[in-house]
Order: sequence, then C-alpha cells, then structure tokens
Amino acid sequence: MLDHLSIQCADAGAAAAFYDAVLAPLGVARVMQYGPVVGYGADGKPDFWIGPQSTGEGFREAHIAFAAADRGAVRAFFEAAEAQGAEVLHAPRAWPEYHPGYYGAFVRDPDGNNVEAVCHRPE
Repeated sequence: MLDHLSIQCADAGAAAAFYDAVLAPLGVARVMQYGPVVGYGADGKPDFWIGPQSTGEGFREAHIAFAAADRGAVRAFFEAAEAQGAEVLHAPRAWPEYHPGYYGAFVRDPDGNNVEAVCHRPE
C-alpha cells in the first residue's frame, strides 16, 4: 500500500545513528543520503526517510512498525535500541491479542516516536 514514509526529526544526526543501529538487524541500511536527509531500504530502494524538522511546530507521536524476518531479528532490534539508550516501551514478546504469531518489541526513537519491530510468524 505505501511506497515510502518520511518523518521529520529534531536532531537528524541522532536519529540517523539510532536508525542505523536498530534497522541493521532487520536487514535495512542507508541506501540514499542528501545532506542530513537519509533514506533506508532493504533492496536498494529507500522506503523509510528521515530528515530535519522543517515544517510545523511541536511534536506529534508517530507509530512506525518495521517488518522482521523472524523473532531473532525482533530481539536483535530491541538489543540494538537498548544499546542506543532508547526508552523501552515493551520488551520482545508475543501479542496474542493482536493475532496468533504476532511477536513484537516497542521502543522510543530519539524524537519520541513509538518504533516497533514485528514478526508475524510463530517461533
């Protein structure tokens, strides 16, 4: 459904360091960069973009869920986030209230967004 998503960040450098670390276990890396604007992707195409805040005032929390190939990748994402000093919202666990097989971990990025890694497969 979505082609790509872009968010604005208060500190683009801090956000880039965070996303470099937490997306690597999911097989996602920087694939394009224009100054402080960074595009991330898994297949050479940038699907997720970050850049400095340039419009509006204040903050509105976004929820961003990244697909993980397996539960180990969810755990590696979580460990990378903790190493970056991210606030933990929910440690990796099954969420049967969402649907059977849903396994996710939730943290806050440097701007306060709710960032998740999720796998929809059983162990």
